[in-house]
Amino acid sequence: MKLLRHGPAGAEKPAILDAEGKIRDLSGILSDLGGEALSDASLDRLRQIGLSTLPVVDPQRIGACVSRPGKFICVGLNYADHAKETGKAPPEEPILFMKATNAVVGPNDDVEIPRGSLKTDWEVELGVVIGTRAKYVTEAEALSHVAGYCVVNDVSERAFQSERGGQWTKGKSHDTFGPIGPWLVTRDEVPDPQNLSLWLDVDGVRRQTGNTNTMIFGVAHLVSYISQFMTLEPGDIIATGTPPGVGMGIKPEPVFLRAGQVMTLGIEGLGEQKQTTVESRA
Repeated sequence: MKLLRHGPAGAEKPAILDAEGKIRDLSGILSDLGGEALSDASLDRLRQIGLSTLPVVDPQRIGACVSRPGKFICVGLNYADHAKETGKAPPEEPILFMKATNAVVGPNDDVEIPRGSLKTDWEVELGVVIGTRAKYVTEAEALSHVAGYCVVNDVSERAFQSERGGQWTKGKSHDTFGPIGPWLVTRDEVPDPQNLSLWLDVDGVRRQTGNTNTMIFGVAHLVSYISQFMTLEPGDIIATGTPPGVGMGIKPEPVFLRAGQVMTLGIEGLGEQKQTTVESRA
């Protein structure tokens, strides 16, 4: 299934994309897409519904595909060629950091350039959405705790991230720095999360091209690994790292975002996003 949320920011309703590409409203069945609504039992109930009985909607806006995630966990330097372009050695264990959940927005919402920013950057990533509570799970059972997958743009301000001391979180958490969606694609439609093509363009110029088969640590390993340190709850999001081609890695001089540019990005089978950059709002 391809699940989504539509409507004005803060008032989104759940929906599903049918086989003909029509968006059908689920608000008469689900209050929202998050928490226990992402459990296997809940998703199985949705699969039994005759989609033709649901009303078709023509949304003006697609929202984030998960409502109110409790945690937005990110994995750093998880593609060896991306680590190389940043001048860092590939990690021996996954590098984990948090993105504040206020960063979460819809896949086509504007992305703000923070006040004082000179180094706002892009990162297309495979997002993993947890469906079942995971604590101390093995790698063999890890994927059974996943509800599905989505596109993530892990927008980053590199100076805030690396030049202002402390951890990376401050460079990852500005409002709008976490577009997710358009769809939450359930795991049964993604039989191999380690063989998905990723891409990102800025103003029509291809900047990132990659495949999840070059991850250092795969999805199952990451879910298991993270669950050794914190309990993963339904609706939590894991951004699994980005392939090469980020702005900070461009030679001979890095290239960063400025207001008025357009990012377009996507992952095979998971849909596409499109964001315009704007100056930070108050």
